[in-house]
Amino acid sequence: MSKISIRFFDDKEVRAVWDDEKAKWWFSVIDIIGVLRGVDDYEKNRNYWKYLKSKLKKENSQLVSGANQLKLTAADGKKYLTDTFDYDGIIALAKNFPSKQANRFIEWFTYSDETIDAKSKSKAYALFDSSLLDTIEAGTVKGLRQIHGYLFGGLYDFAGQIRTVNIAKGGFQFAAARFLPQTLKKIESMPESTFDEIVDKYVEMNAAHPFMEGNGRSARIWLDLMLKKNLKICVDWSKIGKKDYLDAMKKSVTDPAQLKALLRPCLTDKINDREVFMKGIDYSYYYEQEIEIEGGEGE
Repeated sequence: MSKISIRFFDDKEVRAVWDDEKAKWWFSVIDIIGVLRGVDDYEKNRNYWKYLKSKLKKENSQLVSGANQLKLTAADGKKYLTDTFDYDGIIALAKNFPSKQANRFIEWFTYSDETIDAKSKSKAYALFDSSLLDTIEAGTVKGLRQIHGYLFGGLYDFAGQIRTVNIAKGGFQFAAARFLPQTLKKIESMPESTFDEIVDKYVEMNAAHPFMEGNGRSARIWLDLMLKKNLKICVDWSKIGKKDYLDAMKKSVTDPAQLKALLRPCLTDKINDREVFMKGIDYSYYYEQEIEIEGGEGE
């Protein structure tokens, strides 16, 4: 039970843990209950699950017998035995749940693994166990291209390739495509011996946005590799909320102080910790949900 995952539905967390022996994910029933009820209160969802479980037992439902108790990390940072269902169990629970959310949740849960993001995310998980991380050039453009090529290879035909058209997001125009080679060369030469220098380099790379898509997900891994190589630390992204991160990134173009203040308390020396890495990937992909990039010609 070493691979830990957090999925998000309507900005609510659904914790999951990977079973190596059976090769499948087990999902927290209480988290699913919270999603289906639209309730954030853990105790209320826990009590509702007790009620529903008792009801299902009286009805001789086979669903309850499929539950598996596993230790999952709670909000207080401690691990507790928690009822979990596998993929089929979650679908069965949702189909029998009196909630308007159920159908939409089933559609999300069923098809989310077939999207480009989900397939890329699975490849990102695999990075931890691969030897690729040890061969990527930290802090170089080549290293960033290696990361992007790995995450999106076979999913985008431009995986690992520097864009040749201009793009914008939220009214902000990223580095002009015709000047991008020179811009990236300058960024690559920036120093990375201190935390401030590394974040400055990360901010400049974000402003350059060298790829048509997948910049944020690739650059956050790139940032962590620089931190690991030079300072023996990385970011625990699970401690950084989506809104706080996006707000800090928007302001970082003119002043990176807010981003540095946000990242600094979330630094950890657990650079080889699987859970920190897996949660980091989940949050990294979560930040990008519902964010669209505009492509265009000219300047």
